[in-house]
Amino acid sequence: MNTTTKAAGAALSLAAALSASAVQANQAAFPLAGSWTLVAADQLRPDGSRVHDYGAAPQGMLLIDAQGRYSLQIYQAERPRFASGDKKNGTAAEYQSASLGASSHFGTMAMDTDARTLTFHIEGSGFKNWEGSAQQRQFELKGDELSYQVPPRPDGSIPISVWRRLR
Repeated sequence: MNTTTKAAGAALSLAAALSASAVQANQAAFPLAGSWTLVAADQLRPDGSRVHDYGAAPQGMLLIDAQGRYSLQIYQAERPRFASGDKKNGTAAEYQSASLGASSHFGTMAMDTDARTLTFHIEGSGFKNWEGSAQQRQFELKGDELSYQVPPRPDGSIPISVWRRLR
């Protein structure tokens, strides 16, 4: 191996180490950075009862980068398939199930650890009314489990999301 090859290899190794160090430093700046899987998507009703909001086995993914940019999807697993196989030719019931059985949005997230709040600055959403809004949620972080409450709906129910960090 010649000197040039050794020097190039050493430079690549140093660059990789510095890059990994920078990623770790950025992740430390935003403690929720990473991939999260949905554990529960429930609803706390005004009478105090807690029920499933997206069925018994909801599916979801929350991705957060080191700067707090996020993408979130929640799906009701029991949504029916479109009988036609074409989402442009669904029935009213199929469209309703597709709309009410999913929640998705993306944007940036801010975290106030003292107030225990997350603020989602929503840039895009499956529910157009949320776009451009900032929504604050009370949160708890216990190890690798993140839970938060969404603002109450018009009927007084409070959606609760629970996520587990993927390692």
